[in-house]
Amino acid sequence: MAKNVYKTTYMIEYIKRKYYIEKIKAYFNKDIIKVIVGQRRVGKSYFLHQIKNEIEKIDKNVNVIFINKELYEFRSIIDYIDLMEYINNRIIQGKKTVIFIDEIQDIKHFEKALRSLQAEGKYDIYCSGSNANLLSGELATFLSGRYIEFKIHPLSYLEFLEFHKLNNTDYNFNKYLTFGGLPYLKNLKLNEEIAFDYLKNIYKTILLKDIVTRNRIRNVEFLQNLSEYIAENTGNIISAKKISDFLKSQKINISNNIVLNYLNFLTNAFLINKVKRSEVGGKKIFETGEKFYFTDIGLRNSIIGFRLQDIAKIYENIVYNHISRLGYDINIGKLKDKEIDFVCKKNNEKIYIQVTYVLSDQKVIDREFGNLLKIKDNFPKFVISSDKFKVQTYEGIKHINIIDFLGSSSLLTLLTHK
Repeated sequence: MAKNVYKTTYMIEYIKRKYYIEKIKAYFNKDIIKVIVGQRRVGKSYFLHQIKNEIEKIDKNVNVIFINKELYEFRSIIDYIDLMEYINNRIIQGKKTVIFIDEIQDIKHFEKALRSLQAEGKYDIYCSGSNANLLSGELATFLSGRYIEFKIHPLSYLEFLEFHKLNNTDYNFNKYLTFGGLPYLKNLKLNEEIAFDYLKNIYKTILLKDIVTRNRIRNVEFLQNLSEYIAENTGNIISAKKISDFLKSQKINISNNIVLNYLNFLTNAFLINKVKRSEVGGKKIFETGEKFYFTDIGLRNSIIGFRLQDIAKIYENIVYNHISRLGYDINIGKLKDKEIDFVCKKNNEKIYIQVTYVLSDQKVIDREFGNLLKIKDNFPKFVISSDKFKVQTYEGIKHINIIDFLGSSSLLTLLTHK
């Protein structure tokens, strides 16, 4: 078997997502519920199996109860009463019990069962879900301070290379830009006909199962049109009013509130991510006008196609995804009439980032570096582009090639990058 390829008790083969395993290990056997969240098909189920295998390495006698609501065999677990009965019938006295519940949001009032299990203090509990609002809302109400969330992202660029057994080349980087990082793609040919067919089906499943059915949406056509609009305008400032006004120009009358609700549905299903604007150097958060980025760039491309004229938008999207994967809080920076693509914060760190496709001429260099030069503090500032030798530093601001950037495990490591 290839290095880093594993099989579970159920003969599920997977490639280890080491970054996430290391993050969650500190919470093994702790009296706090571990909630794994993320978009459909990013690998949450496989990650739960990886956690299970890691725990069994530590204690071979552990009693594992594994429930996957997407499997037919668990169809009878409909509500929290069924869930408690199933678990109680599988407790083995004298053994530590570890409970895994995959796609827990499909169990009615699941939070009541979790509260009861957690109150007993005898179980190591892990669950996953594909709806941010349902999970955080219910858990915050019933289990405040007694759970911790871990968000699973699509494959990073380095994981993409590992999964597909590819070398780090410009050609393979373009494959990542085109098809994104959903793990199952490793089983398919990376061409547009095959890969996009798969991605389109995942997109439709997210819309219909995670959004339309769950939120009882009637205007499915508008939901589809809205997601296409977001795909077309990835990285642009968007507001509900702007969308509503555009629709009115097309003789479609949909209110701001409905637009906001539908945007929230798309966000709660982890299909897109909303990034607010904030004042650089101040605390003001602007209430209108945000940017939206797709959790997986391949899904975005499957909606409207991969187009070379969108390359700058795609770059911005994958840079956002990498920063988010590293655990930074991200805002769009506003500095008078200038915009900073990303203001990244984590603990006491703050980093400013500008993204462009190429530093094609002095005018572009002056614009991208110039915006950062107007920020009067000493926090690190970077410009990211596809250029490899264009400019290394510009008045103290560092330039990073985008492939090098996507290989970083910490933004601060880029300060010493050569």
